[in-house]
Amino acid sequence: MVEIRRVSSQRRKDIADRFADKVAKKELLRLKGLRHKNETVWFGLGMFGIIGWAVAIPTLIGIAFGLWIDRNWPSQYSWALMFLIFGLVIGCINATYWVRKIRSKIIEDDE
Repeated sequence: MVEIRRVSSQRRKDIADRFADKVAKKELLRLKGLRHKNETVWFGLGMFGIIGWAVAIPTLIGIAFGLWIDRNWPSQYSWALMFLIFGLVIGCINATYWVRKIRSKIIEDDE
């Protein structure tokens, strides 16, 4: 014959608490999805575009400025390379600014 064991009331309460926590987490996730439902795949691709241009434009400006200096005042140093690196650093700082701005907006909306 099969023996039926009774579960203690404390264990039953722990199981119920864990279940309630899981349900609460899933409900919060569902509500978050409802708040951000207008942010589709295109939103993510747009963010890639913003970040890409935020890095590319200062880099290209740096290269153009460096080439102009190299043509007008030749020297043993490549100003194009120096301004390429400078433009890349400025672009990365700019991209970091945009990512932090969007991230803080998303976190602010979630609270």
